[in-house]
Amino acid sequence: MNTGVKITAFAAALAATFGTAYGVGKGVGPVVAAEERPAAGHGEHDAPSVPTAPGGLQVSEGGHTLTLEPSALTAGKRGELRFAVTDAHGRAVTAYEREHGKELHLILASRDLTVYRHLHPVRGADGTWSTPVELPQAGSYRVFADFTPAGGRALTLGADLAVSGTYRPAALPAPSRVAEVDGYRVELAGTPAPGRAGELTLRVSRGGRPVTDLQPYLGAYGHLVALRAGDLAYLHVHPHEGPAGPEVSFTATAPSAGAYRLFLDFRHAGKVRTAAFTVHAH
Repeated sequence: MNTGVKITAFAAALAATFGTAYGVGKGVGPVVAAEERPAAGHGEHDAPSVPTAPGGLQVSEGGHTLTLEPSALTAGKRGELRFAVTDAHGRAVTAYEREHGKELHLILASRDLTVYRHLHPVRGADGTWSTPVELPQAGSYRVFADFTPAGGRALTLGADLAVSGTYRPAALPAPSRVAEVDGYRVELAGTPAPGRAGELTLRVSRGGRPVTDLQPYLGAYGHLVALRAGDLAYLHVHPHEGPAGPEVSFTATAPSAGAYRLFLDFRHAGKVRTAAFTVHAH
């Protein structure tokens, strides 16, 4: 479909204002993973137990709420995303446990799963977070905040964000086992299976040679984010202990049959790159 739908800045501001009023989604339990060195533990994501609901589908959980400040973001233009995590009394949270060198990890993905960003916002003294962002296309996005409040449990909250411009809906990318990014080739072996643990192994090569000197990124040789197509149920997982490439392995369990988009962040030669795959759990 080539017909575009115009999304205005006014609509984007409305979505930013009211998008935090609800959480949506179906399914039972997220993809779960074991997390080991070189990263330290990541709260509730360490154990292969299944929470009562997938991460990122709720705007509020455990007395905490993700609140996006109205942001007039326009496709193709650099803007600023601002948000806060508030407690049960409506106060902005200012104390967090540090996980992988950060108090909070922010993921931004388009609803059609063709755009993905792993951002590093800065927190002000009043608890307001901000980060510059430039998104290539208009449409609906989901913002995920992955954090652990001081003395609390790990949470992943999600809120909707609209980006103004001419929106052209895209189909979910076809199933893929190989991703090419900046001259790197990343091959995926394994498929998440509904209700049982399975191994996912990603092999990184460049110019036909295996990459054996991956560099830690936020304390790990790889970061994997899995998003379920449709409701964007979320999980941020980390690899098993192992050498610095060429293979990075994860243990994961899919909460249900269906399509998933996997995003692997890895660092080499001083730069972070992202390889994306579409897989079907069945």
